[in-house]
Amino acid sequence: MKYNPNIHHRRSIRLQNYDYSQAGAYFVTICIQNRECLLGKIDNNVIVLNEYGLIVQDKWLDLVNHIDNIELGEYVIMPNHFHGIIIVGAGSKPAHEPEINNMIGADLELGAGEPRAGLEPAPTKKCYGLSEIVRQFKTFSAKRINIIRQTPAVPVWQRNYYEHIIRNDADYMRIAEYVDNNPRLWAEDSLNPVNTPPSP
Repeated sequence: MKYNPNIHHRRSIRLQNYDYSQAGAYFVTICIQNRECLLGKIDNNVIVLNEYGLIVQDKWLDLVNHIDNIELGEYVIMPNHFHGIIIVGAGSKPAHEPEINNMIGADLELGAGEPRAGLEPAPTKKCYGLSEIVRQFKTFSAKRINIIRQTPAVPVWQRNYYEHIIRNDADYMRIAEYVDNNPRLWAEDSLNPVNTPPSP
């Protein structure tokens, strides 16, 4: 089918007028191009990552070494998609123990802090917006995967991604449980190719 701008126009799924660089917790879902099962397989309700899946895991965990003021919460790599929680403006707590009580929501601001008497204000760390964080993750992992499979410039990830602003602790716990259960729910997952209806 040829591209028709009246039918195939791209609609932004970002929340209008929301500043994704401000402090808060976000749940993101990123899909492999064409939903190809590129990253591994589900065996006995457990994800078994292949070489490409291990690259994605490495590049996700490595984000904290390149971006200030982010913390990584629960995540799961599935055969053809990725779910993860990113806490922006979280400081430097351990990645496995997110301190979210005071960070969750969309109404916190990053600031330089109040100047202390006789001293210059403490420098503010650079905090990327969510879209740039996701872009770096996708770019770093795709580049490495394409080097290994010798497919330069071939898309690995779909162009866009889904995000949800985590509003409170209950929302966080619900999403964390969903992430943890994702491999066990693969058979019913809408992203599982066996559940995708054929194109007309």
